[in-house]
Amino acid sequence: MPPLLGFFLPAALLAQGWLADGGLVDPRLAQWVFNTVRLAVIGAAVTVALGLVAAYAMRARPHWNTRAAVALASGGYALPGIVLGIGLLLVAGVFDRWLWQPLFGHALLAGSIVALIYAYAVRFFSVAYQGLEAGLQRIGRNMDDSARSLGRSPFGLLREVHWPILRRSLALTGLLVMIDCLKELPATLVLRPFDTDTLAVIAYQFAADERLSQAALPSLMIVIVGVLPVWLLSRTALRG
Repeated sequence: MPPLLGFFLPAALLAQGWLADGGLVDPRLAQWVFNTVRLAVIGAAVTVALGLVAAYAMRARPHWNTRAAVALASGGYALPGIVLGIGLLLVAGVFDRWLWQPLFGHALLAGSIVALIYAYAVRFFSVAYQGLEAGLQRIGRNMDDSARSLGRSPFGLLREVHWPILRRSLALTGLLVMIDCLKELPATLVLRPFDTDTLAVIAYQFAADERLSQAALPSLMIVIVGVLPVWLLSRTALRG
């Protein structure tokens, strides 16, 4: 019942509404898909990299200051996207007004992909960190001690011992973060550049204008684009 009422029935109604309107495909659809996938991939890559640094720092030096920093960074997941977006927009405006524009004559952060990717990293850092920390916990400390006794540096330990074992956890975590970025709306709506619309933003704009039949196809495309990482996630989990 949950898949039927929560996914298949709404998807069927969306498809029916789109076909009833003539089944027209907006010529900008390919650009919307490209923008969505590009932002999701970049956001996932940056967030997973930060999560890996934090998880490895906690493993190498689990001091109180490291724990406090990780706990503070993980708090972004509890923030509503709209609060995060408006807060970052205000900070970016101050930075551009008082520093970047006087030096270079144009804005850098406000309404840029840089600010949006930063918002994704703040919002989904906890997802990346928790997944990678769980992967690191499955690696015994005796392996670290053996490698260090053979003269491996912390970076060499990560490259030669942890990386081969962590690749599956990295893939799973990256897919999870990518799925979250694909469907994120509030922060994207506030921080995106003016010429960069995603599927979630377009679906919201059409629905807000009561153009529900036109909102159907972008909404379905979010599902279609998200199916591939979900399918890969399921296959990877079953192999594990």
